[in-house]
Amino acid sequence: MVSRSTCKALVFFLSFALLPALAHAQSSTPPHWSYEGKEDPQHWGKLDPAYAACSSGHIQSPINIAKARQVDLPPLQFSYSAVPLSIVDNGHTVMVNYAPGSTLTVGDKIYTLKQFHFHHPSEEHVNGKKYDLVAHLVHADADGHLAVVAILFKRDSTPAPLLDTLWKNLPAEKGRVVEVSSVSINAKDLLPPTAGYYTFAGSLTTPPCTEGVTWYVLKTPVDISEPQLDAFAKIYKHDSRPIQPTNQREVLKSK
Repeated sequence: MVSRSTCKALVFFLSFALLPALAHAQSSTPPHWSYEGKEDPQHWGKLDPAYAACSSGHIQSPINIAKARQVDLPPLQFSYSAVPLSIVDNGHTVMVNYAPGSTLTVGDKIYTLKQFHFHHPSEEHVNGKKYDLVAHLVHADADGHLAVVAILFKRDSTPAPLLDTLWKNLPAEKGRVVEVSSVSINAKDLLPPTAGYYTFAGSLTTPPCTEGVTWYVLKTPVDISEPQLDAFAKIYKHDSRPIQPTNQREVLKSK
């Protein structure tokens, strides 16, 4: 049976990630938030009671990944299928909604890919280093537990597969989901050649900053060309939450 807290977390997640126009319980629209000004990450926790975890939570994301302990972890098994492109600029990032049927398996846990989106520069740091871009692939299991795979991008002369297709189909209007049935995409084209990873308990990196999210940050970065990076930066110069305290939580890494 799904717990009340899990249901609540999933509803909040959907309100940002999948259905940005979903009404907030106390108002016609969700409380507005931003990456700058009076509604920036330092103020998120005070914008609405639903966002309290953004300031009071103890396992918030993103973090600087440092002193990770190497252990024998199960491999990440990606079973992603090609789907018609469904893309939206939701006012905070560029997001691709994913049709059902693609999964991530970690040991005995199976998660379904729901959507992926981008942050510039990367939200996660590794040993103090930030990257030029990160893709967050958001998954949920049958009980609503969330797992996010983070793919780090570094500027290079080599274009990243798939990004040109996404950028060419960016909606002109924010908040409007565009279904491009003539274009097929596959999230596996974002993945690096190896799937070694760091893992830790964390949260959503946007309001409501819900905790209980399992993070898998891939060790191997992916190349992104300067034109591709510049194209995203023209839309979102900075859409990254600052690094949050690790608070003694353990970070593991695969062999």
